[in-house]
Amino acid sequence: MTARLTQAALAGLPASVERPRYDRAKVRTGIVHLGVGAFHRAHQAVYVDDALAAGDLRWGIAGVSLRSADTRDALAPQDGLYAVAVRSGQGTALRVIGSVHELLVGPESVEAVLARMCDPAVAIISLTITEKAYCRGPDGGLDLNHPAIRADLANRDHPRSAIGLLVAAIERRRTAGTAPFTMLSCDNLPSNGRVLARLVQEYAAEVSPGQAAFVRDAVASPATMVDRIVPATTDADRVEVADLLGVTDAWPVVTEPFCQWVIEDRFPSGRPDFAAFGAKMVTEVEPYERMKLRLLNGSHSALAYLGLQAGLETVAEAIGSKALYSFTVALMDDGADTLSGIPAADIAPYRASLLTRFANPALHHRLAQIAVDGSQKLPQRILAVARERLGRGLPIARHSLAVAAWIMFASRGERLNDPMADAIAEAAKRGPAALLRLKAIFGDLGDEPRFAREVLAWCDAITTRGALTAAAEATAT
Repeated sequence: MTARLTQAALAGLPASVERPRYDRAKVRTGIVHLGVGAFHRAHQAVYVDDALAAGDLRWGIAGVSLRSADTRDALAPQDGLYAVAVRSGQGTALRVIGSVHELLVGPESVEAVLARMCDPAVAIISLTITEKAYCRGPDGGLDLNHPAIRADLANRDHPRSAIGLLVAAIERRRTAGTAPFTMLSCDNLPSNGRVLARLVQEYAAEVSPGQAAFVRDAVASPATMVDRIVPATTDADRVEVADLLGVTDAWPVVTEPFCQWVIEDRFPSGRPDFAAFGAKMVTEVEPYERMKLRLLNGSHSALAYLGLQAGLETVAEAIGSKALYSFTVALMDDGADTLSGIPAADIAPYRASLLTRFANPALHHRLAQIAVDGSQKLPQRILAVARERLGRGLPIARHSLAVAAWIMFASRGERLNDPMADAIAEAAKRGPAALLRLKAIFGDLGDEPRFAREVLAWCDAITTRGALTAAAEATAT
């Protein structure tokens, strides 16, 4: 099949395929998105597509890749169009998204990226850059020794990092008398809005005190909570989408029916009517964020490390195991005990939806994809709950086992996809106890006798009795 998905091809797509019905030629750029990967294209870009379809054409997205040109090279020949394949037990539904109408590559043209960020019509700079791209130090602040930050501070007019780009664009807009944009982090970081604001302010302080003060006083950075499972696209996915579309899509995205976006409503320069298209606009995101981190993300990480130890490949396979299903229910019980600020009536259906989503047989969400960057994910997803339960004198068996499963995963002798890969590999040579002493991951929790004792005991259980037996034992504890 050689015909490509393009604007001209839309009219000939099968009637079952949803597609842009608005005039894309009239769409203006109101959002610049840094990190235009699969999650953004299956999540925020869909909400914006809904806004455009409703007639508000001010909010087209200029997507910026910060590392490689792969996304641009795949989608530019398609006029920015791509398919979202929504999979469930009932089959696959396709929707072609038209909201990403410009694609830029930072390393190729920093000036083009900054020019777009400084366009007065752009009111929002959103980000999905993954945890490690925030360049944080052990204290949660900006790591001034990070190679990307050092390089940007040495050459501030040509930044490559997201933080450097934001500060450079803020300063240029201020100098030009252009109203500041809103920074909108959509990454899985606790208090992501405050985290981003702190990092940008600390970088700006290295430029000048006045710049830092302006960021603090004039640039909004609302918090968000995002939730949609988006596995990595495979060649088999491309074949299926092409068969359903009747044309080739070089980079479709695959996802689930469920989609959630909770947003702190602070947008001084304006925003789309996200609430009209399913987003929840709130004054405080943190309770919802904590629920997701501790129930969805925590369960995902535990399933990933235990499932991989058991030789399983996908979330559906893992939750299909009786031992891991029961373990996950118990793990969610423990996490739910630490939640506040959300009615129990909201927590119960959310938990039920997670179990349904995990079991989706059509999604093929790979455990190996979830397992990457464990050093960045464990503190929020697993360790925060263990720490709180320890402080309240509650059992920590399930969360200790999840940590033990990560330790066994990290001790396989294979190179990890993790920003702390070298430190983890060196500690792993000295055994599980040495991994618990990695302060950048565990802080003082690794020195807590009860926690360390339980984790090391579960490491032994996984080694001697297997991950599934250990999960059954932890569930019964």
